[in-house]
Amino acid sequence: MTSEDDRERPRLLSPDRRQLEMRTYDLEGLLAADHRARLIWAAVERLDLSAFYAEIVARGSAPGRSATDPKLLLALWMYATSEGVGSARQLDRLCKRDDAYRWICGGVEPGYHTLSDFRVEHGEKLDELLTQVLATLTHKRLLTLKRVAQDGVRVRASAGAASFRRGHTLDKHLAEAREQVRVLKQELEADPAASSEREKAARERAASEREQKLAEALAELPKIREMRARGRRQKRSKPKPDDGKEEVRASTTDAEARVMKMGDGGFRPAVNVQYATDCETRLIVGVETTNEGTDHRQMVPMLEQVERRTGLRPSEYLVDGGYTNLGAIDEMESRGVKVYAPVPKPRKEGADPHERKREDTDRSFAWRQRMATEEAKKVYKERGAVAETVNADLRNRGLRQLPVRGQRKARCVALLYALTYDVLRVAQLAA
Repeated sequence: MTSEDDRERPRLLSPDRRQLEMRTYDLEGLLAADHRARLIWAAVERLDLSAFYAEIVARGSAPGRSATDPKLLLALWMYATSEGVGSARQLDRLCKRDDAYRWICGGVEPGYHTLSDFRVEHGEKLDELLTQVLATLTHKRLLTLKRVAQDGVRVRASAGAASFRRGHTLDKHLAEAREQVRVLKQELEADPAASSEREKAARERAASEREQKLAEALAELPKIREMRARGRRQKRSKPKPDDGKEEVRASTTDAEARVMKMGDGGFRPAVNVQYATDCETRLIVGVETTNEGTDHRQMVPMLEQVERRTGLRPSEYLVDGGYTNLGAIDEMESRGVKVYAPVPKPRKEGADPHERKREDTDRSFAWRQRMATEEAKKVYKERGAVAETVNADLRNRGLRQLPVRGQRKARCVALLYALTYDVLRVAQLAA
């Protein structure tokens, strides 16, 4: 007989973790036919990855662990980039629990060390893959490169403002670090049983890494002084005597990072990532990273990179006022490339910005006159619609703070973003 208490007791479904379950699932059935992961995998399969495979040591029946397929690692990072995932540890976790990543892995568990190393150790190969994509489109006459827009986006570096130290402080800390390494080695030699081999190696590695970072920061100080002096020359400000004692600071976390003015007006450690984009297709055709806070010297090198990648020279080049450099404009015009960039306001009130200046050459004067026409103003409006939207797309996918340190690794990340963007953009154009 059921009591009144039993009738009022709530009926619940509670977990029972001791029961055994047998589950089956079909990896191919996890994703829809038009899922983005399938699109990226199909694109990666069409790329020539022979340079990646050439470095694999495990071959044939020779002993040793099999290498993780570079195709798998590249597809994982491209899909992760499209989803705004920039952490190798987070990507490793997603490979175990998210259907799209599990589908790409196909039962392989790469591990976050393998994922992290792959992203930063293949800069030249990633660069070549981007060139492959553009060369294919150029061969099919889908990329004509008539008009190109270039813009830079300042990406927060993986270094804090508090990590910047002046030269005398770095010297002091470097001496302390070297002394620490010396004392540590003496202690370990005197009593080898004082700690385990793993602890010993970890302590030595940490002390050596700190010493190396401090030495790298000291080596960057002359470069920072030269960069500041060049900036003053560009602004035509009064030069300061260079006695080597100017109070400049370098980061002990990322020695190559520089404090830059960001889009919100604040100043933070950052890397200047440069992208060149074809205006017709909105495909990224050039990638570079620099620790210079201005864009004054970035136009000509990017043009040369675009030519190397595609074999084409654009006839029109759109940049903002940060690139306005008479020397660079003269060089671009001498190569038959019409520059569309805003003319700086003259210092003298009421002066015509489009009249010939004393430092103008015939080519830079032609640029001034061109920018006074309504046709040029109409062409220049396309710059914001192309370059700014590409930068916004990359920021929305996570290009706001770099997960790596150093210019070489930062360029690998920038290339991975460009390669992912172009693959997805080609799919859009095909649709």
